[in-house]
Amino acid sequence: MEPLQIPVPGERTSETIRRFRDGNGPVIPIELPGKVHAWAVTSYETVDAVLANDGILYSKNARNFTALNDGRIPPDWPIRQLIEGDHLLTQDGADHRRLRSLVNRAFTPARVQALAPRIQEMTDELLDRLADEGDVVDLVWRFSEPLPVAVICELFGVPEGERHILRRCTNVLLSHTATPEEAAAAGGELLGYLATFIQHKRGDPGDDLTTALIRAQEDDGDRLSDNEMLWILWLVLIAGHETTVHLIANTIIALCVDREQLAVARADDSWAQVVEEALRSRNSVINVMFRYPLQDVVVAGETIHAGDPIMVSVGGSGTDPTHFGAAADRFDVAREPEPHLGFGRGPHFCLGAPLARLESRIALSSLFARYPELRLAVREDEIVYTSSLITEGPVELPVVLGPPS
Repeated sequence: MEPLQIPVPGERTSETIRRFRDGNGPVIPIELPGKVHAWAVTSYETVDAVLANDGILYSKNARNFTALNDGRIPPDWPIRQLIEGDHLLTQDGADHRRLRSLVNRAFTPARVQALAPRIQEMTDELLDRLADEGDVVDLVWRFSEPLPVAVICELFGVPEGERHILRRCTNVLLSHTATPEEAAAAGGELLGYLATFIQHKRGDPGDDLTTALIRAQEDDGDRLSDNEMLWILWLVLIAGHETTVHLIANTIIALCVDREQLAVARADDSWAQVVEEALRSRNSVINVMFRYPLQDVVVAGETIHAGDPIMVSVGGSGTDPTHFGAAADRFDVAREPEPHLGFGRGPHFCLGAPLARLESRIALSSLFARYPELRLAVREDEIVYTSSLITEGPVELPVVLGPPS
């Protein structure tokens, strides 16, 4: 099979992945921007099989990406920074466990649950402001974006006046339409900002997790280098808000489109299940970059050679009809709970999962409690989505709030 180009102009990435899966099979040769060849695994079974063998058959370290290291891929390829940084998502084995053990302190279930009152307070403040925004309100700009940004930045001590840098750079780095020059500029700006931020925190510590990481480094300097500290913050600050921004917005759309689902959620107070169903069928994470086979592997009958990159299509796994049935695409709060791969699995299971679940549950339950008649101000097919291979959510989400309760 000739490689299939992705992204496809005019088509959402999630729709492309589903179309490829249903029409071409669960393992597909693809061509990424820059004419870089890779593979995509798109079904529940194939995604699960690859993730289950992290660190055994597959590496996440770009040192094992053959074409990246033999000169076939240019130095200015925009995706490079996302896959080459010295952080959790690019490490295997002992190095991964060492870094994860440090960051995991920020995201233990007990620590996250203790954040619930503050997240509720932030949510209520945003909802209070909505009433002054007029008849039509953009919920991305006014709600689904500022809440996760504020939560993760407050957790790590990023000042309110500097948080726009994080959001702006993230938008560029994750966009498949960014030029090499734009991606390099955004990456350089963000890393430069974080280096300055860390130095400031060393001289002016606070009650935040950046200070806690600095103290851990000072107590045991062999465990965390300055470069690793920089990339840890790069990862947690981007991943700690980007996916939740879109998860909240995607779920709002699903509930507005199907009012029966909203009625069930409100009547049963089943917001935790709403979030799980969104993670399955409306996940903000579409693809994960990359896994590299450590030897030739056979996945669903296709041979993938050692060092060839595999894009893991988490979004395709959650709507796979061979696993979730003929109505897999439907958002159904009453669906019998089934395990999904929305947060991955294995050693790279998303350590921010407890925080994302808590934020989304509080945001959604509070929004629809305050504005029970909230509805879309445009047709569903008029909503414009982000231009990213990795995450997906609306660029804007205009709604009519209706009367507050």
